[in-house]
Amino acid sequence: MSAADQATAAIAAQLAFFGDGAFLGIALAYVAIRSFSKFVASSSALRKIKDAPSVQVSDLRSIINDEAGTGYGEESVSEVLVVVRGMVESRSAFKGGSWKSLWNGVLQSRGSGERGVIVQRFQQCIYNEWRGLFGWYPDLRAVLANIWRDKGSTSIRMVPFVLVDCRQQQPSDYVVVNLEGSKHLLPLTTVYHHIQPIQASPYTFLQALFGYDYPVGVLDEEKILPIGKEVTGVGVCSTKNGVHELKSCDDLPFFLTELTKDQMLIDLSFKTKILLWSGIVVGSVSIGILGYAVARNWVKWKQWWERRREQRQMRARLDADADADANHGSSNPESEDVEEEEMGDIPDGQLCVICLMRRRRCAFIPCGHLVCCQRCVFSVERDLAPKCPVCRQAIRGSVRVYDT
Repeated sequence: MSAADQATAAIAAQLAFFGDGAFLGIALAYVAIRSFSKFVASSSALRKIKDAPSVQVSDLRSIINDEAGTGYGEESVSEVLVVVRGMVESRSAFKGGSWKSLWNGVLQSRGSGERGVIVQRFQQCIYNEWRGLFGWYPDLRAVLANIWRDKGSTSIRMVPFVLVDCRQQQPSDYVVVNLEGSKHLLPLTTVYHHIQPIQASPYTFLQALFGYDYPVGVLDEEKILPIGKEVTGVGVCSTKNGVHELKSCDDLPFFLTELTKDQMLIDLSFKTKILLWSGIVVGSVSIGILGYAVARNWVKWKQWWERRREQRQMRARLDADADADANHGSSNPESEDVEEEEMGDIPDGQLCVICLMRRRRCAFIPCGHLVCCQRCVFSVERDLAPKCPVCRQAIRGSVRVYDT
């Protein structure tokens, strides 16, 4: 592991265990909440798809009329959630009145020449992964460069299309597929995949020598929704002016797919189980980590509060002793002798490192450094996060050291 990777891992570990694991517990709790929310959405979608009727295109008219309770000539009827299996066909073939029209209103792939109703083209520039002779920059720069770099350009063209009954050789019924506002993935088929190399130049040699990324090829890819492909549509179907129309539902994970209804139910059932158990496991771990973090921080806060109280009590006693000495004047010769001993002729190696006036008398706990006088020790311990002035280690208290 490189030095950059070690530094990144150390920063990530410190961030994860910040506050005795509180940050990590909060992050895991967020993941658990997201898992439970996705579980609820997947369960709802599973119930809706299970209750939706699985029909062919020719059966839509009877189902919608039965659901709406209206006749064929009504302007609007109620919407029905259905799972319909059909074959992709250009809508222009039905608008002209002849299903055997020769590819009216279809698109053609420039790469393969195949025809479809949706053509998606993707172009991406591929860069080298070698750092070169002087490419000593850290891995983080390469990662950020890959994130910020424009991955490629995508263009999509589509023409209106319908689904027709797969069982009839000359179908007369069809359902129009409305893709407006849909963000679902389409069951596109890759028909063209080509990598074209880029010719090197003298500037490319300099880029490679100093470790900079340079393009080595262009990936050209085309996907289409071909005519005659059998797909399943999951959405809300309605009839207006005698024409069936299928729209997508945002709360369902499928719209057009190659899966059948049984396969979709199996996929959603497995997904809901994974989301449920992952939410339970991650939630339990987050509760344990957060409980540990709360207990540890509560103990630390109590220790800090006890230390502050002891410091205030000690300070109050010192102030009381100082007032008593001031009131009695020279009536306490013992205190005068102690003060004279503390501030007399003291060697440099025994002076307090803070005030440089009195003798070192108190040692810090747990580091054990004997570097401060009694008064300066109290001033250090009054800080919110007291540390030894020599080793900067957190201290829990101090002890007075007497000469024998």
